[in-house]
Formats: sequence, structure tokens, C-alpha cells
Amino acid sequence: MSATVPQPCAHPEPAPPAANLYQYLELTATLAQAQTALASECALALSFNGLNHAVMMVSPNDLEDFVLGFSLSCGAIEAIDEIYDLRLSGSGEALQADIQISSRAFWNLKQQRRQLAGASGCGLCGVAALEQALPQLPHLSAQPLPPAEHLHALRERIEAAQFQARSSGALHAALFVDARGSLALCREDIGRHNALDKLIGALKRDKLDCASGFAVVTSRCSLELLHKAVRAGLTTLVSLSAPTALTVDWARRHGLNLIHLPHHSAPRVYSPAPAEACQP
Repeated sequence: MSATVPQPCAHPEPAPPAANLYQYLELTATLAQAQTALASECALALSFNGLNHAVMMVSPNDLEDFVLGFSLSCGAIEAIDEIYDLRLSGSGEALQADIQISSRAFWNLKQQRRQLAGASGCGLCGVAALEQALPQLPHLSAQPLPPAEHLHALRERIEAAQFQARSSGALHAALFVDARGSLALCREDIGRHNALDKLIGALKRDKLDCASGFAVVTSRCSLELLHKAVRAGLTTLVSLSAPTALTVDWARRHGLNLIHLPHHSAPRVYSPAPAEACQP
């Protein structure tokens, strides 16, 4: 693998099965039997330079994109070229991702871990955890709001793009709409954070300009998703569910355009604040 542009691993991850069919009974007077497709799930253990870091429950597809996006959005690296090697191993429900990162990034990662491992009873343990939950983030360069027509029928277009969800359900999606208003990328996962990490990884791998379009998440928009978007350089985030008040505050503070797309009414721009958005 190149030291500057991560490439697919030597043994490409197999495509997940088209559908995992399960039998079930309809709870009616006749107890009719039927079958349906259910979303796949596996445990993915991540280690950086041999140091075990986290175990995430994910959908077993686009795992390299997830690892790249997770490494960036969790703060383990600051740029994708700090990943020198990425190897996936294991099978079935237990997989392993071994990631080699630069010495500087690994030193920073170990410092983060030390801050979170405070001595029991010291009274300061929660401070480090709060600093991780409410981190210092860069302020994004102001970008114009996307044209209203790029949001037209977006829910229906997303539904058409979610191939896996159509067969199994239970999947979130994160998507990228390019400057022309086309759905350029779609990543799906059982976890809303995982889906956005996969999208970020795909954007960085393909060297797409994150500020040239906007990201869409099908889940509620929480502060953690804002962290990921800002760190990745996404300048506009659209959610199908309403954001939290704290997310709106942070979006305005950090220059992220934040838009809610309700079911049956016009898109709602929460950030920038209305007074700022109306300025010529």
C-alpha cells in the first residue's frame, strides 16, 4: 500500500451476500410462516500500530472506507496520508483491521488514550472525557447554501439509492450530493456514525472536494455527526430528521451549513442563523 494514497488491501473484501433470508411467523390467528431479508452485522476490531483501539459493530461492506473514515473522524489521524498500511482479516462475525499510521499520529493517539485513562477517584476523570465529547474543532470557510432544486425529491432519490436497505431494512445511509445535484456516493450501515464514516472514507479515497457538494444523513443529526463532518471538511450537512439544539449551536459556531429536510414541508436551514443566511 502506498504511503500517500491508501489502496485496496491485497485480498479485497468479499461482497456481502445479496440477502440473508430468515423465516418468521406472522402473529395472527393462523400463525402464517414467511421469510424476510435481515441486515448483516459483524464485530470489527481496530488496532493502530499493534495497539488495540476499539471494537465496532458494523455492516460487513465497504470496510476499508469505514476504517479510513473512522480513523479520520475519531481523531486518530488528521489526514488520510498518515495511514501507511491497512489490512483486513478474519471472517464471519469477527473481523480485524490492522492499521499502520505515522509515528506522529501514533504518538498523538497514545496521548489521547492517556487522557481518558485517569486514575480512579481523582475527581478529574470526567474532564478528559468531556474534552473528547466537546472537542476543539476548526472553523469552516463559509460556503453558499445548496440550490433548493438539489433538495427536490431527495427522500425519494435516497430511497432509490439504498440498495441494501430495500432488501433488508434496518440500515442508515450517508450520501454525497455533488455540485450538479446528483447523488455521487451512498454508504449504508446499521450504525448512523458508521455510515457517515464510510462516506468520509470514500470521499477521501476518491479525492473528492467535500466543499463542492453536501452530505446527507438519513438519521437524526446529533453532535457526534457534526464533529465528523467538520473534521472531514464537509461544509453542508443535510439530515432527514431534526437536529438537536446543541448541534445547531455548534454548526453556527463552526460555520457548517445545517439543513433539515422534513417529510411534508420546505427544507429548514438552521445554520447559518436566519439573520446571517439572509445577508446578501
